[in-house]
Amino acid sequence: MSRILTAAADPRLLKGRGARSNASSRYDNEERVRFDDGWTNEDETPPPLKTEIIRDSTRTIIARNDSPDISFDRSINPYRGCEHGCIYCFARPTHAYLGLSPGLDFESKLLVKPDAAKLLEAELRKPSYRPQVIAMGTNTDPYQPIERDWRITRSVLQVLSHFKHPVGIVTKSAAIMRDIDILGPMAAEGLAKVALSVTTLDKKLARSMEPRAATPAKRLETMRALADAGIPVGVMTAPIIPALNDDEMESILAAAVEAGATQAGYTLLRLPLEIKDLFREWLEAHAPDRAKHVMSLIRSMRGGKDYDATWGKRMTGSGPYARMIAQRFAIATRRLGLNGRRAPLDASKFRRPPQTGDQLALGL
Repeated sequence: MSRILTAAADPRLLKGRGARSNASSRYDNEERVRFDDGWTNEDETPPPLKTEIIRDSTRTIIARNDSPDISFDRSINPYRGCEHGCIYCFARPTHAYLGLSPGLDFESKLLVKPDAAKLLEAELRKPSYRPQVIAMGTNTDPYQPIERDWRITRSVLQVLSHFKHPVGIVTKSAAIMRDIDILGPMAAEGLAKVALSVTTLDKKLARSMEPRAATPAKRLETMRALADAGIPVGVMTAPIIPALNDDEMESILAAAVEAGATQAGYTLLRLPLEIKDLFREWLEAHAPDRAKHVMSLIRSMRGGKDYDATWGKRMTGSGPYARMIAQRFAIATRRLGLNGRRAPLDASKFRRPPQTGDQLALGL
């Protein structure tokens, strides 16, 4: 195994970042290590790690899945990687497919899909296409900071609105309020819903765990704005991390209801592949007094392992502690009136709008 040197884990570079390191991915045949050769000037503060934008030349935009424990079969991710830098993000290992690290690379080397709207329209116009709800925000956040400049998510929503195609969005960004002018009319026709992910109400914990995401208060404010615009709003208390934020579940749900949420969901922390080491590293840095206890409880809900990918268990875990969390969630949602009946998004209104060159129907 060859070894290359990297300064990516220099603590002075990590301001505003979630990961503490930039280890090679599981596919690499080299290992990155930080090494002090004696030439480092500790008195000079290096510039912060900059975000790098890479154009993604993908030829398709709708991703398909057949996972039995997921409620949707298709999704759109305008971006690969996410600048929010959430340390727990289950999408981090996907950066390994690109030859990049699931650590700092994931939140600083971002791929954008500028042709997303064009590709989407081409797919929706195919005679073989059959509409079902398209999910956004299932892998990386469609409203991460670079959306302000690239506006790819907005262009995708414009196409979906034009085709009257239903969409469900999950985000932890207040930037979604910019698109209320599209989402509001879509929601009025049963074509749009939004869920805000709220992991904690503790601003300090949120800043260390989700360094470039909106503050908890801003997310609740966003819920209220969406609800006031007639857009169905839900809250995702995700991920639940034992001995770190699980005690906040009921207060998060109550705050979300006050902000206009009518639906709720939760998932337990997932630590597949490289995430387990990244999360442990973060724990030791930010909660050293609780690190061993947190990991012990996680393993108690994962069959003695850091993670169990079994269908039906990967989201909610197993064992007494996991059952207690499920019971608390059920009791709280029932008490707060969450998850009542709601009409599903309507795929029957889908239509292919005429375009230049289409043959007009002849009237007799």
